[in-house]
Amino acid sequence: MAWDLRRGGLPGEADTAVKRPGTAQRPAGTPKLVGVVWGLLILNTLGSAGAKTIVPLPRSLIQLVTMGALGAAFALALALNLRLRIRPSAFVLLLTLLLVPSVISSLGLEVGFGALFRCSRLALFVGTLWLLTRWWDGSFTFVRTHIRVYFVVLGSVAAGLVVSPGTAMPEYYGGRLVGALWPLTPPQIGQYAAVIIGLTVLLAIGRLIDRTSATVVMVPSLVLLAMTHTRTATLGLLIGLVLAIGSLVLTSAAARRFFSWAVLCAVVAAAVFASALQAWFLRGQSKENFSNLTGRAKVWDALLAAPRTSAEQLFGMGLGDKSFGGLPIDNSWLAVYNEQGLIGVALVAAVILVLGGVALLRPPSVPRACAIFLISYVAISSYTEAGLGDASPYLLHLALAASLLAAPAAATPPLTTDVPRRRVPRWAQERR
Repeated sequence: MAWDLRRGGLPGEADTAVKRPGTAQRPAGTPKLVGVVWGLLILNTLGSAGAKTIVPLPRSLIQLVTMGALGAAFALALALNLRLRIRPSAFVLLLTLLLVPSVISSLGLEVGFGALFRCSRLALFVGTLWLLTRWWDGSFTFVRTHIRVYFVVLGSVAAGLVVSPGTAMPEYYGGRLVGALWPLTPPQIGQYAAVIIGLTVLLAIGRLIDRTSATVVMVPSLVLLAMTHTRTATLGLLIGLVLAIGSLVLTSAAARRFFSWAVLCAVVAAAVFASALQAWFLRGQSKENFSNLTGRAKVWDALLAAPRTSAEQLFGMGLGDKSFGGLPIDNSWLAVYNEQGLIGVALVAAVILVLGGVALLRPPSVPRACAIFLISYVAISSYTEAGLGDASPYLLHLALAASLLAAPAAATPPLTTDVPRRRVPRWAQERR
């Protein structure tokens, strides 16, 4: 895939930009192994439970692979950053504070020893992010890795669809696309597709990727997204792109053109394919089933009505599998409330507010637009998807946004070549 990404700004900017006095250029580059660390973090968050695969994979084997990926990511990040050089990050600091209610609630072992295991996993995940902050400088290093790794994951989904269409679109999921080679659910596939589509669109608007590469990424991803029938991912993609492109409209002619064409195409599609779009959106569900969010509202009501002690309200019940009464919670805020209490909810809300506030304070740019897209997508998805309180793809999306919003690391000013003139004594001057 041919990428036209250049460190320091848009293409051509490095030759024409005027250097500010007293500043130096950025470091020569980020080690390639940093991208490997990021890819291992993505592998760790793919999950161990999902659809039935062509070749049955034991859950213990999947957990061994995912947890092994996290351990390898931490070890490799530590090897790359042996001097433990980290950058201040309010985002990672808040995630570190989130460990406090997680550990306190998990020590009660009300949800079993698995809670302490999940706490150690979250601690290792946060520790790896701390080690990676050394290379968070607002560049697109992690964005490229994010797109490429998730595109490979989607490639495995497409391969499974070709090899065994029946397994990839099973009846127990209503004919929606799942992972036939690796157990991925429709919401997971829709999430990955929506995120890389949005990031690729923004890179294309900023002319940081050529049209061929953008087409190669976007077209198959759009097809897979449509086959998953994932409404949350679709709405998150559309609303996130509107907010992100809106932040560039005043400063980018390409953003204005794309926005105008997108609105025109949306109007035409709504007029011509209204019935088909409505059928796709409803997925054959009744209005009653759609109104209670496919049964989610019943689980939410039961969770909120359950009796709790004061300690459980503050610190939660301990890290679990994001379920209540054997049913998935499918809401990040209620899942955090159930597992990490009101303190956890406050910390997760602070994460979203801090990142959003920093994004609003940054001047218009493509990195800022990508961060706005990621933050808004995660905020929208949090209503019907869980994961903000534990190591998950959603925290990785927010970590990517934090890396894009980080200011470039200050470099040591170059040494001056001016040598002070030595004063010649008066007796030497007279001898001359």
